[in-house]
Amino acid sequence: MATISNFTIDEIEIGQKATYSKTCSADDVRDFAKLSGDVNPVHLDEEYASKTQFGRCIAHGMYTAALVSAAVAVKLPGPGSIYLGQDMKFRAPVYIDDTITVEMEVESVREDKPIVGLKFICLNQDGKKVVTGTAVVLAPTEKVTLEV
Repeated sequence: MATISNFTIDEIEIGQKATYSKTCSADDVRDFAKLSGDVNPVHLDEEYASKTQFGRCIAHGMYTAALVSAAVAVKLPGPGSIYLGQDMKFRAPVYIDDTITVEMEVESVREDKPIVGLKFICLNQDGKKVVTGTAVVLAPTEKVTLEV
């Protein structure tokens, strides 16, 4: 088992960085469709998707957004974080078997509340930007370590 720990608000500094990577599988896309109810055929039907501008099935945009949420939950600030908001732009499609890396950097730390501003970029295995944006997170005030 692996162990993950968080960064408390007192440990977070502007410029601090973290990365998180995951490969998008066909099972991930099917599971996301089932969980979300988004059964758009561009995600699930190869024949349909082959006739679109993408040429094949793509992952849901919000699947990639969920990877940013995962990066916040397990990397920066980590366990105990609460997502407050997000602004993102979808730059390119994510295909089945793409490996997406979320690169995050702390942009701001509020002095009056344990709130952190993050900027992020999601890159595929070829270094192409697929999503960019910012997130606002309530950072933990107590240290947490979990076995996962």
